[in-house]
Amino acid sequence: MATNKVTTNVIDMSGNTGGLVWAKGTTAQRPTGVAGDLRLNTTDNRLEYKDNADWKRFSEGAAAISVDFEADFLVVAGGGAGGRASGIGGGGGGAGGLRTSFGSSSGGGSSNESKVGIALSTSYTVTVGAGASGPTSGDTSGPNGSDSVFATITSLGGGGGTTNNPAGISGGSGGGAYQPSPSAGGAGTANQGFDGGYCESGSSSGGGGGAGGVGSNSHYTVPTLPNGGVGLAVSITGASVTYAGGGGGGRYASEAGGPGTGGSGIGGNGGNGGAGGNGTANTGSGGGGAANSQNGGSGGSGIVIIRYPNIYTISVGSGLTSSTTTDGSDKVTSFTAGTDTISFS
Repeated sequence: MATNKVTTNVIDMSGNTGGLVWAKGTTAQRPTGVAGDLRLNTTDNRLEYKDNADWKRFSEGAAAISVDFEADFLVVAGGGAGGRASGIGGGGGGAGGLRTSFGSSSGGGSSNESKVGIALSTSYTVTVGAGASGPTSGDTSGPNGSDSVFATITSLGGGGGTTNNPAGISGGSGGGAYQPSPSAGGAGTANQGFDGGYCESGSSSGGGGGAGGVGSNSHYTVPTLPNGGVGLAVSITGASVTYAGGGGGGRYASEAGGPGTGGSGIGGNGGNGGAGGNGTANTGSGGGGAANSQNGGSGGSGIVIIRYPNIYTISVGSGLTSSTTTDGSDKVTSFTAGTDTISFS
């Protein structure tokens, strides 16, 4: 083996067929270091270097972003509000779109998605979509809920229930359609949620769509309840929790059959000649439709949940409300309000 020569700021190993032995240690053992330091991270056996602020991984391939681990996710958007009508009830609000990598199913009857690749010391945006506020004046359709975001994953806000509008409003799950003419419920978004229900002429309104099923149609000649579409149960926290149920359609009190109930018990109930119920907070469920000039139900706020190996630590920006628990060998961080960035170390 050739003798290694040290010259000015250079180590000459041109005649050495071996390799350098790097300083090494776990992520937790990282020194403060200075820019230009190199070490082997034994937590995941990757070379890293110190820039002016943080330890960074070397990219594998040109312009590639190194992935240190993969995280499961659940991203549920805010639910749409129920419609407000002066007479016959407004349509139920659609649930916020639901996308998840955990389990076997995602929203709208699709299969679960792939996990998200995470690079350490890299910022990722998290936004928890707000539920839409129920209308409080006039014959007013409910607005859509707000979108929820994690990294590259965006779930769309639920469609609002309509009034004096033949068709339901599209969204993550579609809003229920309103009388007076035969009309289609709002369309749900593929891989996120189902369509809202429609109404028949002379009837009341359709139920909002849910992540697990369509909103029920409303029929006058054969009275049926305009229930909200069912939600979807996801066990990403370690316990089975149902999210994204559609809001029930409202119905005039004197009409046969009664109003619709909220999907899976978390969507807002439709008003029976009165106000619509609110969707459950942090489930992204739709609000119930209202009748007789009462207020439409508000949609429930969304939620973002990330599940990742417990050897990593998450840093959360001050604009987010979050909590972290442990389930087996994983940490589970739930975000219930706000928007900001997160990173992992």
